[in-house]
Amino acid sequence: MREIKLFNSLGNKLETFKPIKEGEVSFYVCGPTVYNDPHIGNFRPVIVFDAWRRLFMRLGYKVTFVSNYTDVDDKIIKRAKELGITEAELTESVIRSFSGLVDAVGSLQPDITPRPTVYMNEMISYIGDLVDNGTAYKADNGDVYFKVESVEGYGELSGNTPEALNAGARIEVKDGKKSPLDFALWKKTDEGIKWNTPWSEGRPGWHTECCVMINSIFKDQDGLIDIHGGGFDLKFPHHENEIAQSKAHNHNHLANYWIHNGFINIDNEKMSKSLGNVLLAKDIVERYGGMPFRLMVLNTHYRAPLSFTDKTIEEAQANYTKVATALKSAEIKMQLQGTDPSKCQGDDENEFFDALCDDLNTPNALSCLYAEVKSLNQLLRVREIDFASLGLSYGRIRDYLATLGLRIAPIVLNEEDKALYKAYNEAKANKDFAAADEIRAKLIAKGIF
Repeated sequence: MREIKLFNSLGNKLETFKPIKEGEVSFYVCGPTVYNDPHIGNFRPVIVFDAWRRLFMRLGYKVTFVSNYTDVDDKIIKRAKELGITEAELTESVIRSFSGLVDAVGSLQPDITPRPTVYMNEMISYIGDLVDNGTAYKADNGDVYFKVESVEGYGELSGNTPEALNAGARIEVKDGKKSPLDFALWKKTDEGIKWNTPWSEGRPGWHTECCVMINSIFKDQDGLIDIHGGGFDLKFPHHENEIAQSKAHNHNHLANYWIHNGFINIDNEKMSKSLGNVLLAKDIVERYGGMPFRLMVLNTHYRAPLSFTDKTIEEAQANYTKVATALKSAEIKMQLQGTDPSKCQGDDENEFFDALCDDLNTPNALSCLYAEVKSLNQLLRVREIDFASLGLSYGRIRDYLATLGLRIAPIVLNEEDKALYKAYNEAKANKDFAAADEIRAKLIAKGIF
């Protein structure tokens, strides 16, 4: 298989990917807390890590891709009360909407979508193990905290070491903690959904949920996976605390490779409710289309900040249309000549895959795509078309699009369509422009001109 380089946040360096199991990839991406409509920032990891997944699949790896839905949280409790519905009704509604948007932006649905409420017995048992081995403790108020000083190397992912952290400014100081650095594994609660445990009635801490679900799903790997992904904002405290728990429970770093994507800004400003510039994913998909939005996201390297502007999304729309128009022309020409476009194949020994295998450099990969589209258009413009070269170029473009998750529906001509095209070309050749215009109108009505 091709060598893949990726930037590992654990160590902050480019590394060659080596799987735990030969030819397989275990992949976990932190999913949304399902309490409200997602904004476009929530969908950058949906697109970025789908592109990573598709690359591994295209190169022949068997990928197990897991992304969770956090369905128990204070925000969920609050929102459900505001709407006068149950927490389960709220989370089911948001999950349906989110899943539909995953399809709309061209991403594959995860192989597994775990929810904390389904893994509660495993979470209680996991926390119990940490209490038993002395890395966690019960506070007088019924909460359970992880003892950060019990593991070596805390802060190695984010750089937020105990020495560097300012307890008064960045770390919550709460009664019951032995140290302000310690974080909650279990929270006693009087409202919302809760479970009974030896410590109190309550629910798990967010940082514990992903750890336990990974440990449960990948038990045959001792809770160790190849890749853990998420947004840059999850590095600390979420991912740092996940690593700490896994080190205490399984004596590993939970994942061999940690990948983080950058933020989406709006007109170069941070997206925030206070600025009133939060853009909902459903609104952007409805206005501009899921594929142009995906193309806009892929046009910036996943680790760099991405600025959403009218210009960047409109450029993506224009580029998407150019690619679709070229493919449509090629498909029509090939079918009229008797070639089946679906039989045209690409190959992975080219600069496009060189770019993707170099830490998923999608901007460079898209440059290769556009160069190939230019070549395809040049092949279409000559009087005597070289259909062998045309088919090869077309196959490459289709391969590139599939690897990037960019959908463009193919044009498939039936016999009536082919007869109309033949009549159209004959009318033009005979300079019978009235007849040509009439036939052209019919082809446009069919959506194939």
